[in-house]
Amino acid sequence: MTVTGQDIADYVDRVRAALADLPPAVRDELTEDLPEHLTEVAAEADGSLVDRLGEPEAYAAELRAAAGAGDPAAGGRGLDRRIAAARHRVRARLSGLDARLGPLLGYASASEFLRLLRPAWWVLRGYLAAALLSAILGGDLTLLPRPFRSEVTGLLVLVAAVLTSIWLGRNADRLRRWPRRLMHAGALVLVVFGLVLLVNLDERSQRDEFGYQGVSVGDRYDSVQDVYVYDSEGRLVENARLFDQNGVPIRLGYPWCVDPAQPDAALRTGYPFCPELAPFRPRPPATAPVPPGTNGGRVPAGTPAPSGGSVPTAAATPTAVPSATVTPAPTGTVPEPSPTR
Repeated sequence: MTVTGQDIADYVDRVRAALADLPPAVRDELTEDLPEHLTEVAAEADGSLVDRLGEPEAYAAELRAAAGAGDPAAGGRGLDRRIAAARHRVRARLSGLDARLGPLLGYASASEFLRLLRPAWWVLRGYLAAALLSAILGGDLTLLPRPFRSEVTGLLVLVAAVLTSIWLGRNADRLRRWPRRLMHAGALVLVVFGLVLLVNLDERSQRDEFGYQGVSVGDRYDSVQDVYVYDSEGRLVENARLFDQNGVPIRLGYPWCVDPAQPDAALRTGYPFCPELAPFRPRPPATAPVPPGTNGGRVPAGTPAPSGGSVPTAAATPTAVPSATVTPAPTGTVPEPSPTR
């Protein structure tokens, strides 16, 4: 059903008739921008004004209560009238700003452009609701909501939240006063949470410069430039990677010695970044072991010399072996040792 200009005029007349007991100045202030408001409501969705705003008399009662003019005989208090007038002036200024910003966006008003973005807001609202629910149920602030650290549960919650948000957006005009206010308050909470989520993800992306998740370490590790891992035999282990108890990679140091043309080389090779600068390297033995069967490194007799001669045979000089002197045991009885007391 399309709302015509006559329908808007009739609705305004009925509202003003319901406020006829108020002073004319107060009634004019309460209904000053009512036609513009009804025009916006009519452009938002199909249906009559009564279906979306209720009967004009009920709408007039809400205006009366908002202005604090509940007692018709009193004609409204001066303070209440001033508050209502100030509120209407603010709304009028916002309407003027809306009309001035519209041409900058290529539309008659900025609100007309924003109405085109409502479906996108419904989807974003559902996503933020799923992310907030995930954070409440023990999940981390991640791009994909993971309640209970489960990706499947996160996808199901995300789909349900988006569909619910779309349904709520299409039927928001049918909500009464307090449900609509609760919906607006929830939207404000989700916007604040969205800003917090955006800042958190931005800080995490800055920490993960090399693809590692940041690890909180003490000041004693601030000066670490490289990590060298040795096995039980004292041998250097190359291409090593460090993880914590949750399987999260631990990053220490900075690959300052890596070729600048390949800044991601450290990620492919792991620790150490610079194996040639290892503080401990296995040292070769002072004397290399002699392989068996080489005669202790001596040249056999008769081996031709490099010049064509022969290596003279060295005279074997026997080594005198000292003879052991045997001392005869003394004759007699060997005394037995006395027991120790």
